[in-house]
Amino acid sequence: MQKNNVVNIQIRRDSIMNHQPLQLEPSCELPDVPVLPETLLLLDLMVQETCVDLRQMSGLVLADLGATLQILRLAGREYGTADDRPVRIADCISDLGLRPCLTSVSSQPIGHQEQMLEVAKLWAHSREIASCSKLVAETMPEVDPEEAYMVGLMHALGLLPRLLGWRVSSATDEALTGFWLAKRWSLPSCVTEFFGAGQAPRYTAGWPAIVHEAHVLVDSVESSMFA
Repeated sequence: MQKNNVVNIQIRRDSIMNHQPLQLEPSCELPDVPVLPETLLLLDLMVQETCVDLRQMSGLVLADLGATLQILRLAGREYGTADDRPVRIADCISDLGLRPCLTSVSSQPIGHQEQMLEVAKLWAHSREIASCSKLVAETMPEVDPEEAYMVGLMHALGLLPRLLGWRVSSATDEALTGFWLAKRWSLPSCVTEFFGAGQAPRYTAGWPAIVHEAHVLVDSVESSMFA
């Protein structure tokens, strides 16, 4: 089996982009990011309970790249880059309120079957790398495992415009696109640092090394399964 130390998601442009991509000016608001149907269903069932378990809900959100992004984008619009803004999903839900967060994650359905398959593939890959990034960080006392999970979950952020049919000026360079989206959406600083490592010398390269190790872990597990 071929080893992949960087994300290598095969995007079928003929099926994903069978509609005219959006032409977005720098000042325009980007479309919402879709959330998997099973995540929406579980969230809906959860909020019908008499008491909502915040830890359980945040875990469900963090298992879905789209749901995580939508809530972080909502926090970014509300707080910007303020030092006291919430960055952990549980804190975002607590500060922003349950209803606004649920409205945010429910705002963009997946367009068609082909797109749903490609979204599900990228979401699963991102979740896998996030889990392995957290494992790597747990061996490093100076690194926050929750931040490592977030970086791993967001590491393929630069693929979103192509996957979802957005046309943006920087979309030809996935790393640059990820950096641009992280800055534009006021994502947590660890995500900006990950993409910024290759864009500006003031950003550290620690996060890319952790994500690289996460890919190595995933490859080794897959190799043992098919050996």
